[in-house]
Amino acid sequence: MSVLVYTENWDGKFKKLSYEMVSLASAIAKQMGITVTALSIGHVADDELKSLGKYGANKVLNVQDNRFESLDNKALADAVAKAASKEGAKVIILAHNNEGKAIAPRVSVKLNAGLVSGVIGTPLSVNPFVVRKKVFTQKAFANIQIKSDIRVLTFAQNSFEIVENNVDTAVEVYDPQIADGEFNTKVLDTHKITGKVLLSDAEIVVSGGRGMKGPENWGGLEELGELLGAGMACSRPVSDEGWRSHEEHVGQTGKMIAPNLYLAFGISGAIQHLGGVSSSKVIVAVNKDPEAPIFEAADYGIVGDAFKVIPQLIEAVKEMKTA
Repeated sequence: MSVLVYTENWDGKFKKLSYEMVSLASAIAKQMGITVTALSIGHVADDELKSLGKYGANKVLNVQDNRFESLDNKALADAVAKAASKEGAKVIILAHNNEGKAIAPRVSVKLNAGLVSGVIGTPLSVNPFVVRKKVFTQKAFANIQIKSDIRVLTFAQNSFEIVENNVDTAVEVYDPQIADGEFNTKVLDTHKITGKVLLSDAEIVVSGGRGMKGPENWGGLEELGELLGAGMACSRPVSDEGWRSHEEHVGQTGKMIAPNLYLAFGISGAIQHLGGVSSSKVIVAVNKDPEAPIFEAADYGIVGDAFKVIPQLIEAVKEMKTA
């Protein structure tokens, strides 16, 4: 028996999220007295695959099949379910991102397994099996018992620390034998963002709202973001107006993020926006309106004009870097 964790890779490399998930899987496996198996789909070098052993993966199943490059959720779910059956997995862990949220329900149905999305840590108990997640737009916690023999969990990024737990790792080439008919997605063109910190990976995020008044005023935010090595984000009205790309839209209808630090400038803090960013470790808000809802969610707040505060922050960061 094992805990199976589906580890996504980006151009053959694992990122922080994958190591968080393996660390979580290792902690759960220790609670249950079983092992950890990581499933990797795509062309990943052996050294990179074995790096998962640093965080507790006893075995890595390596699927190298070019058909999966289409990222067809139906085929991916079939591969995860077959790997889980092969390993006798009692817990299957996927990321709580677009791919994980698309795959997990399919895997749950295939394995007749209970599903909980957005889990934020190890189970509170394993007998009965009880996990915790955030609910009511991240403002409360729910403890959920899964009564099925197999459990599928999607893991909320940045909610479990990476923990080193070196074990001997066996890498096994695995062919889940997925029929061609399972692949129904065709990729006609690919556009990749380069030279920017991706929101899904960013430890720090700098975000602007309608209070920035127009796209021509984003220079200061971009400079601050570059100094901090931060990802750039925006509220929905900003992307709807075409001031910034929809790739930067965070919130319930955009990307759900959980950076260590979220800096919000000129964002009022509508509930839909806070639903996508409230998992941030620290929220700093800058707004002229002292009654702006975002101050209720912020750890630190500055009541002031963003156009005056941003240059001061830029100078402070520069001084800090040269000190």
